[in-house]
Amino acid sequence: MGSDQTTRASLHGIAELLLAGPQYRQHGTIRLRVLPGAIATIAAPDLRADHLKVRTHDAAVEVRGATYAEIGSRLGVVAGAPEGLYENGSGALPSDSPVLDPRTARTLLAALDLGDQSLRRFAPQLTPVLWPEHFDVAVSLDEVNYGVSLGDDFLDEPYMYVGPYKPHTGAFWNAPFGAGQPLGKTVEEVAEFFALGRKAAAADA
Repeated sequence: MGSDQTTRASLHGIAELLLAGPQYRQHGTIRLRVLPGAIATIAAPDLRADHLKVRTHDAAVEVRGATYAEIGSRLGVVAGAPEGLYENGSGALPSDSPVLDPRTARTLLAALDLGDQSLRRFAPQLTPVLWPEHFDVAVSLDEVNYGVSLGDDFLDEPYMYVGPYKPHTGAFWNAPFGAGQPLGKTVEEVAEFFALGRKAAAADA
């Protein structure tokens, strides 16, 4: 696994084991949020992670050289994925150690932030959610998912996607789940892709 993939997998593990898991056990929700340069819980415990550390309001623990369990212990939470909600996730275990390349982590977190801003431009009435299962930031509108993934088996780099609940046919739909393209460089470009997807989904409904 290359350093980019390792960093992406480690950020996914942090989101799932150190943010979503503790939040779910306390408040029953796995929804996370994107901040500039960071990802965070939406409810207690107040946790956020950046390219180097995982933080609470009064503590910060550097990721390097520690297991998920050790990081959680230093922050006062028990590391572990949400239980019983989904089968596939990061695959990380509390005994594993996340490895972040700071530059790559910054780039990936910036991609999530671009996705969050673009979704807010596209659908200002909705609040984007960072989901820990597939590790993407997304909204759902009229039975269509719109979002940004940091990369997976479909495309091994950050990409923007449109995923209708029901399969569609046509030139726009180029992926098993709907449509996906490498992430645009601006909020306007990404929001326009979502808008095109909405039009295509409506035309094919």
